[in-house]
Amino acid sequence: MDRSELESRISNDPSPVKAARELLKQRYNADAEAFRQGADVRALVHSRADTVDTVLRLTWNRYPFSSSPDIALIAVGGYGRGELHPHSDIDLLILTRNGIEDRWHDDLGAFITLLWDLRLDIGHSVRSIEESKAAAREDITILTNLLETRTIAGPDELRMELSEQVYSDNVSTDRDYFIAKREEQQQRHQKYGDTEYNLEPNVKGSPGALRDIQTIGWITKRHFGLQNIADLTRFSILTEEEHQILFQGETFLWQLRYGLQLLADRNENRLLFDHQRALAQMLGYKDEGKRLGVELMMQSYYRTVLALAELADVILQYYDEAILGSASEDAIQPINKRFQIRNYYIEAVNNQVFAYAPYAIMEIFVLMAQHPEIKGIRATTIRSLRAHRHLIDDAFRSDLAVTTLFMELLRTPHALDQTLSAMKKYSVLGRYLPEFGQIIGQMQHDLFHIYTVDAHTMRVIRNMVRLNGTEAQTEYPLASRLIHRLPKLETLYIAGIYHDVAKGRGGDHSELGAIDAEAFCKRHHLSERDTQLVSWLVENHLLMSMTAQRKDISDPDIIHGFARAVPSQAHLDYLYVLTVCDISATNPKLWNTWRASLLRQLYIEAKRALRRGTETPIDRQEWVRATQSEAREILHAQNMTDEQIDAIWDTVDEDYFLQDSTVDIAWQTAAIIRHGDNPDPLVLIRDTRGGPSEGYSQIIIYMKDRVALFAATTAVLEQLNLNIVDARISSSEGPYSISSYVVLDEKGQPLGTDPARKERTRKRLIEELDDPDDYPDIIHRRTPRQLKHFAFPTEVTFSNDTINQRTVMEVVTPDRPGLLARVGQVLLEHRVRLSNAKIATLGERVEDVFFVTDEHGEPIRDPAVCQALQQDLCKMLDDIQ
Repeated sequence: MDRSELESRISNDPSPVKAARELLKQRYNADAEAFRQGADVRALVHSRADTVDTVLRLTWNRYPFSSSPDIALIAVGGYGRGELHPHSDIDLLILTRNGIEDRWHDDLGAFITLLWDLRLDIGHSVRSIEESKAAAREDITILTNLLETRTIAGPDELRMELSEQVYSDNVSTDRDYFIAKREEQQQRHQKYGDTEYNLEPNVKGSPGALRDIQTIGWITKRHFGLQNIADLTRFSILTEEEHQILFQGETFLWQLRYGLQLLADRNENRLLFDHQRALAQMLGYKDEGKRLGVELMMQSYYRTVLALAELADVILQYYDEAILGSASEDAIQPINKRFQIRNYYIEAVNNQVFAYAPYAIMEIFVLMAQHPEIKGIRATTIRSLRAHRHLIDDAFRSDLAVTTLFMELLRTPHALDQTLSAMKKYSVLGRYLPEFGQIIGQMQHDLFHIYTVDAHTMRVIRNMVRLNGTEAQTEYPLASRLIHRLPKLETLYIAGIYHDVAKGRGGDHSELGAIDAEAFCKRHHLSERDTQLVSWLVENHLLMSMTAQRKDISDPDIIHGFARAVPSQAHLDYLYVLTVCDISATNPKLWNTWRASLLRQLYIEAKRALRRGTETPIDRQEWVRATQSEAREILHAQNMTDEQIDAIWDTVDEDYFLQDSTVDIAWQTAAIIRHGDNPDPLVLIRDTRGGPSEGYSQIIIYMKDRVALFAATTAVLEQLNLNIVDARISSSEGPYSISSYVVLDEKGQPLGTDPARKERTRKRLIEELDDPDDYPDIIHRRTPRQLKHFAFPTEVTFSNDTINQRTVMEVVTPDRPGLLARVGQVLLEHRVRLSNAKIATLGERVEDVFFVTDEHGEPIRDPAVCQALQQDLCKMLDDIQ
């Protein structure tokens, strides 16, 4: 049926629901297809509102009350603006002059029931004009909804009378409304981490998104009584350029929201991973080289909301001055010939400062750093800055006055991350450092890098600044001590700015970034020594984290090799601080007590190696003898005999004495001796001593060696929701084996914070492992939603460690429940022995390193065995659901 026939049926049929649904469905499908074909999203948003208007109006007019001059159907909120996305809320007000008349009750109930039957997302209220005024006076949200109204059916005079009341000071003063909406926005921004850069942003509520545009509109309407933000140009509040930024930004966000709701088939405003790829494809984004189309779409989003956030600053600051500051006299504090502070905001003394002194574009940020009382840049100066930032060209970047100012900025003790963020926000930093400008809004579509590259970089700088404060002494004890020993903090900051600056270009970003960093240092007249240090830090910024997380740092040869790559103790200090700040800024879940302990151990061992001299390799046998001697002394003090000690130590290989401290070896040996011939497994659980940021729980299992012991143990630990971050299986010549697992709880903390849980874990392991027939089936937990969208085939590679006579097996695979237990099963089937494992989960990506041998304790030298093991591992892991 065509639209006219459907409209006729809605008006006249006894049961209009079917016809109304058909009309809504027809228009929904037609608009959806038009959107996919590239139609103007604004026209489609208004088309949806028009279609719903028609259905509601025809339905309303079926009832006798529709002819009364004392009742009307009013659209409020977003619908009141005439805007409806495919599944947006439809907010309605049934407005009466003096209240509901008795004769309307039944018909109004039938009307509302019919609306529910239409399956529209209707929100409605029934109020008189006085009741609406009272509700608006009490609730800022209701007041905001009533600022945006349209009459759908009934007399428009009722709506006009209500609007006149709502816009008056009797309901809310201009000042009170502005304060309430500003506080509401601040609370919303805090909810989203006060950043535009979220992995799955909300296109409606995130900072710089649609709600910020709407907030400007609401304040504007209340202040001026305007119905359209575009009218601000008449009051010289918005320039034409700024109006275009607002208009184009809103249009882009509407496109995202419209497509998102089509894909989700519901009122969805979050750019979830479930929809990002499909949405990018729907909007025509295509892969470009190594950059995915979805990454390009998200970069457009981040850059759009960044520009909108800058503009919102200007407009809201204008209102702050116009509404809140109009009653008081300005407090002005001169700074120099070019700048002054007005009411805690820095401003240029005239709008031509940047034209006749371009270096002032950099100077204003230096002054902000030197005057912590400054809250921000005044709106007029932001505009002048925007008008003159085209002056930032190669000549500007090479100007000695400018480079000197930037280095002064880096050397000024202050919250450098906030100043750099302001420079980024006002498009100064990305112009001054074009290489940095390329990474603004650049994301990587995974669960490991949960911030864009530029947002991550700002967090790295923030972490560096925080290390100077007292709070960091608890979270980063070693780094907070080292930061005060670094001779020049500016070299650390430069390395932080440049460490990821070459991401997305192709090639090794560390090497390319080092080239950029070197050019920066030369342009800013750093000494040759400082230039080499910065360049080395950028090129090697992953060296320490990769060594700690992917290699066996209990191996003296690994320590020696790492130390040889570090030129000096100063390089090691800088690298440690940079590594800590980098890891903890990549992903909040990535920095945990285990990684902290690994880095600290690597730093301490490398420091010893540097003092000893890297030309002299460590003698493994001497290390083992020294460890045994120290541990034996501790055990003698506990009345343990050499015979008892040797009975245990003779069954383990020398690697056992490389991996733990002498205190730990003595503790384990004493416990095993006391355990005696008890047939039950011995399970020891102990938390490391040290600072809260360097703790972890170590589980030692001593029992008769069993096939599938590793698979069963890891299955039990996963059932207990413990994260395994390290595993060592000491080879044994006797019937017993010693297994060591390092675990953390779901929050990345040791079990010592929950003693009862520690005891439950110990008892559960004993119960499950005492009889091989009782080994549980591998647990099947549901794969988390986000992980399902990052599937990729498993990669398994092999290499032989000739020094330690073992094979290194690296497994890169999507994270899945039961993964380690599956690996253990496959190793068992191929009669491969596991001696050590380094577990690293990076977002959705697992990068585990297993140190294995054949059943005779030799490296796996047969390529056919490696190939068969690789095939079975890939099949097993890729089949996990």
